[in-house]
Amino acid sequence: MRFFITGGTGFVGRYLTARLTETGHEVTVLTRSSKAGSRPPGASFVEGDPTSPGSWQSSVLQHDVVINLAGTSIFTLWTGKARASILDSRVLTTRNLVEALSGPGKKPVLLSASAVGYYGSRTDDEVLDESSPAGDEFLTRIGIEWEREAKRAESLGVRVVLCRFGIVLGRSGGALGKMLPAFSNMLGSPLGSGRQWFSWIHEEDIFNIMLFLASHENLSGPVNLTAPNPVTNEEMARTLAKVLKRPIFLPAVPAFVIRTLLGEFGDVLIKGQRVIPTRLLEAGYEFRFPNLQGALEDLLRRSS
Repeated sequence: MRFFITGGTGFVGRYLTARLTETGHEVTVLTRSSKAGSRPPGASFVEGDPTSPGSWQSSVLQHDVVINLAGTSIFTLWTGKARASILDSRVLTTRNLVEALSGPGKKPVLLSASAVGYYGSRTDDEVLDESSPAGDEFLTRIGIEWEREAKRAESLGVRVVLCRFGIVLGRSGGALGKMLPAFSNMLGSPLGSGRQWFSWIHEEDIFNIMLFLASHENLSGPVNLTAPNPVTNEEMARTLAKVLKRPIFLPAVPAFVIRTLLGEFGDVLIKGQRVIPTRLLEAGYEFRFPNLQGALEDLLRRSS
């Protein structure tokens, strides 16, 4: 298949691009950078700013699948400027992709990223799936606007899948990359109460799910991209320490310290959601890494 990817030079995008090209698919990555070092090998590239209309849009309809991952990182202090960038980078990119899909010709499927932040923070053990309502927080509002833009493509005859990502665990960065230095040096510990839920997914399952969604024409609308066995933050910390063969000496980091250092973004770390991928399971997708310990063992073994 032929894939067009926005955000293809980011953490998730680079892995997807590499795996797709390794397995014989054609990949075109939309990138702002003309520097070869920032480009995943094996793919073709179109230069352009996804938040602005441009000549890059003429390439979109030449593909079978569009994977929309573009968006600035949420892992920062949420100043007014940062909030605007987080929202605009997602909404404007998606709006321009939909505009590109309005041209004549066969329509590709649109696999457009969203996030489990759509459901808002939950402080109890409530199980959430794709039928659960949205929350009422900054990331919730981002998710609602992001998904609304993607769904506009349905009126053009495009099958749209709203991929609500959990926390992606991978070898080359992301959440695991931020946790490893502390845990490797016996400085890791749970955050806040430790009872908040951590809905995660292995990067290889992301790759397999994208192929699954691309080929299953009966799937559209919201789909949770999370492993079927979420864990609490305390369980995550203890499992990572176990796999690294390191003890946990330090007490949990108090919630007020996290909020003081990170502001409102700190709530992402000390609150969470217990999200289940109901639609993928019902459609017959079999997770390669359904459990956290096996996922971490694989990632750390391959990164060593």
